[in-house]
Amino acid sequence: MRAVRLSVVTAAAGAVVLASLTGCTAKSSAKDDDAIKVTAADTRCDTSAKQTPAGKVTLAVANKGSKATEVEILFPDGRIVSEKENIGPGTSYTLTAEIKAGSYEIACRPGMKGHGVRQKLTVTGGDKAAERDPQADKAVASYRNYVQDQADDTLPKVKTFVAAIKKGDLAAAKKAYAPSRVGWERTEPVAESFGDIDPKVDTRADGLENGQEWTGWHRLEKALWQDKKIGPKEKELADRLVTDLIDWQKRVGTADITPTSMANGAKELLDEVATGKVTGEEDRYSHTDLVDFKGNVEGAQQAYELLKPVASKHDPALTKTLDQQFGALNKLLDGYRTGGPDSLEYTPYDQLGKADRKQLSDAVNALAEPLSKLAAAVVG
Repeated sequence: MRAVRLSVVTAAAGAVVLASLTGCTAKSSAKDDDAIKVTAADTRCDTSAKQTPAGKVTLAVANKGSKATEVEILFPDGRIVSEKENIGPGTSYTLTAEIKAGSYEIACRPGMKGHGVRQKLTVTGGDKAAERDPQADKAVASYRNYVQDQADDTLPKVKTFVAAIKKGDLAAAKKAYAPSRVGWERTEPVAESFGDIDPKVDTRADGLENGQEWTGWHRLEKALWQDKKIGPKEKELADRLVTDLIDWQKRVGTADITPTSMANGAKELLDEVATGKVTGEEDRYSHTDLVDFKGNVEGAQQAYELLKPVASKHDPALTKTLDQQFGALNKLLDGYRTGGPDSLEYTPYDQLGKADRKQLSDAVNALAEPLSKLAAAVVG
């Protein structure tokens, strides 16, 4: 579900490569006098500067509108340098990105839908990219392999799910639904960086843009659990799901991944849990939310573990805290597992009471807060 996206840019075949570094975010007030003040409202996006030197670019965002908003730094072709979603009315957020010289746009998207309101931003000067720790480069290489492996492993599971639908086997399709989503959930921020794929495969009914056809997992989920039927349309949509995920599998290796994008992606996976899984909104028909929940946590932990050798040099106290909080959240989740230690069988989410949901929410928040500091620890 497109609730958050990893702030990375994707390589476009045949296009001129625009050089940039992935942005990182931190929830705080802007302390830098050079911060560009962004005032977001329901119909406007005002910026205090149209030009800034290359290097560290900070946006001090204030949402003065009546809707939650999303603020992005974009290339003119729409690729994302850095972004922050769900900035609530009356709240502020500081968005920081390391950017090379070039032309960009700052976009405010009230209600987090549509093209939004945009302002031009020119970044002047030369390349101010910092030298990277070799261990960080090793982490990126390993993570790139992990992301590709998850995509490769997803396709057979999706084909099992689709085969059951094509046969009209409701029970088998229900059984295959949750396992088919795990690889996507583990790498969701990278997957969502391809903006044209996520809306096709993982959008909920309430996330559709005007005029957008509802396709993908959640459309099929509704058919299986709520409508309790598989018709010609569902079989057609099942084939389209395979086609769209093969597209993802082929393109995932082109994602521009950096240490800070990994760190921010880990935090965004926790945000995804908080905004979709803990609320029970993600898999609202099947109630298999805890499978997706676990996938998000596993993906975040994988990114963290690969970055840990770098982060521990700069902030050992942070990595100690993260070890503890990941352990606590995993232990809590395992308590809801109904199969063996490695099974994907969990208590249906609609069977969890308010106390259980609050406990899960508290554990997610306890991890999300220190995880938001990982990007800073990675760059020192």
